[in-house]
Amino acid sequence: MTAPEDAAPLLSVSDLVVDYRLHRKLTLHVLKGVSISVGPGECVGLVGESGSGKSTLGKAVLGLAAVTAGRITFDGEDITHARGAARRRLANDIQVVFQDPYGSLDPTMTVGEVLAEPLEVAGTTRARAREVVAGMLDRVRLPADAVHRYPSEFSGGQRQRIAIARALVRRPRLIVCDEPVSALDLSTQAAILDLFVDLQRETGVSYLFVSHDLNVVRRICHRVSVMYQGEIVESGHARAVTQEPEHPYTRRLLLASPVADPVRQAERRAAWLDLRDSA
Repeated sequence: MTAPEDAAPLLSVSDLVVDYRLHRKLTLHVLKGVSISVGPGECVGLVGESGSGKSTLGKAVLGLAAVTAGRITFDGEDITHARGAARRRLANDIQVVFQDPYGSLDPTMTVGEVLAEPLEVAGTTRARAREVVAGMLDRVRLPADAVHRYPSEFSGGQRQRIAIARALVRRPRLIVCDEPVSALDLSTQAAILDLFVDLQRETGVSYLFVSHDLNVVRRICHRVSVMYQGEIVESGHARAVTQEPEHPYTRRLLLASPVADPVRQAERRAAWLDLRDSA
């Protein structure tokens, strides 16, 4: 993907530290001075294995993880410790798409009710909300009659489309995407990633895209940062980081991605073992 022209960051995370107190004498240092930025209309990937801290960074941006030190700014405003009414106002500009679409959708509500709820909470009239919902269903390529159906009636990929639609109905400027395709099969993953790209082109929304898969972020992101044990170990343009990484950890992530050719796969496996043993 071609990155947008240089502009002041929409989201800026500076020297962020997040600690979890497990009990009185034990503290878990999850983020250790992490810095990252996302520009207007840009998709920035945050990659790492489970436990690297990438999802915690996304939660900190959303106000779901308490910040120990450092600073988070959105459009120049310090939101590091935003709470209450200030955090609720941010919902107009910052939304999230989670990994498990079914777990994030109320099974007792129809799709129309799920999508209309954030609009009505923000003061949109019921009639206007119906119009917006109908347009959004079309935008994420779901049938019009989905408005009367329940999330359980849809496949995993369709439910993720519903979750994306819900994130977009309030026209946010930034969406935190927390492993949004990792629970989907490969063909459905490709379709959802194409949808993310198309929606960004149409709306100009920015993404902070959290993933463990370099192949995924190569397809959708402009820039990529790689996290290891709570720190950023490599950052750069997506193509460079995901195809010719410099840090040994990033190279291990790349070699861990399977390929269809059994000979190449055996070579990658051997190279991965060499890197692991030399670490």
